[in-house]
Formats: sequence, C-alpha cells, structure tokens
Amino acid sequence: MARHETTGSAPADWSAARNRPSGCPNYITDYLRRVEAGAVRHAPALGGVPSANYKIENVVASTSLGKELDLQAIALVLGGAEYEPEQFPGLIYRLKEPKTAILLFRSGKVVCTGAKSLEHVKTAIDLVAKQIGAAGIPVNKNPEIVVQNIVATSDLAAQIDLNAIAISLGGGKVEYEPEQFPGLVYRIDEPKVVVLLFGSGKLVCTGARTPADVEKAVEKITAELKAAGLLH
Repeated sequence: MARHETTGSAPADWSAARNRPSGCPNYITDYLRRVEAGAVRHAPALGGVPSANYKIENVVASTSLGKELDLQAIALVLGGAEYEPEQFPGLIYRLKEPKTAILLFRSGKVVCTGAKSLEHVKTAIDLVAKQIGAAGIPVNKNPEIVVQNIVATSDLAAQIDLNAIAISLGGGKVEYEPEQFPGLVYRIDEPKVVVLLFGSGKLVCTGARTPADVEKAVEKITAELKAAGLLH
C-alpha cells in the first residue's frame, strides 16, 4: 500500500475536466465514497519497486455553486473576504481550517486551492457554501467537485545524474537545460503528469488528478531509473 502524507498551483483550464477520459474519478465526492467502500485499489508495485512514498502539497479543484453569484453580497457575508473587482474579477476567501483559499466568480464557478487532501477540498467548499446559503443567498447543494491538479513531492533517497538521465530516457519525454532550470522535466503519458527531477533525488509531480496518479508516476520513474542503472 502507498504511504503518503495528506498534510497540492494555479487553477488549470476549466476544459481539462471535460477532456478527461470517462470513468476517471475526477469528482471528489464520488472518489471519497469509493475509497470508503474499498473500491479504490492502488496499483501493484512495478518490477519489485517499493510502493511510492509521497506527500501531497496542493490540490486544486473546481465546482459551481450556481448560475450567477452576487459577489458584493457574498463579500458582506464572508468576514475577511477580499473583493476588489477593479483588480481581480473574483472574490477571495481564505479559510484557516482547513487552510485553503476559495475563489468565487460571478458566473458561479468556484476554485479551491491550497488544500492538502481531497477531503480538505470538500470540507472547505462545503463550509463556504453553507455560510453563503445561511445568509439566504441561493447556492447549489452538494455540487460536483472536479480535481484540476494535484501537486506532490517525493524523494528517491539517493543523488541522481540528470545528464545521464536526459541521455538515457530522452525520446522527446525529457527536457533538461541546466543553465535555465536546475531540474530535469520528465513527461509521463500514463498517468498524464509532469515530474521534475533534481540531482538531490527529490522530485515534484504535477498534473495528477488522483493520489493514485501520483503513486503510479513515482513508481514508474523509480522503476525506469533502476532498469537503466541510474538509481541504486
């Protein structure tokens, strides 16, 4: 089983959710129900590689609370909310627990960022929706929440030679220009994520839609490096 800490960058394009293959658990509520029911299984380790150890840093998710929101009225309801439409079209509301930022737009669209787990995303959006609804402002109940991006970190526990990796694992999947950026950019097709590798052995995975995507990506890159003799 994977070990990960649920202690996740800018919102992705709204069209990303529509382009996701059917059957993929983008909707947080559905995903959490499947986890509780034991329907979500982690993929087996690849080639004897231990299950991935990673930490979720940020989950970005989106939803809709209605056809149109009166942001001026909502700004009065949510104490401490930031709403300066001449500078930014959305209302920003920061929660201390769970520590997240909620962006609300007049169109009804909502973005949650800064969460450390899928559970935190749902909790934050539910809290804001309840506060707005309690003030008599109509909002959707139990909105479908779509994960746009999960950012996670991991550590391969050994230093790695990025030049050797760029040569061995090239083929259009690798970008390495150390004079511009100290890390190596490695694109994985399945799951469709981008992994940033650093010489220290630390890595950042971005573009994932579920924790299982992160686990698969870390296991895949670990297995490929071991197979190439670049990680011992």
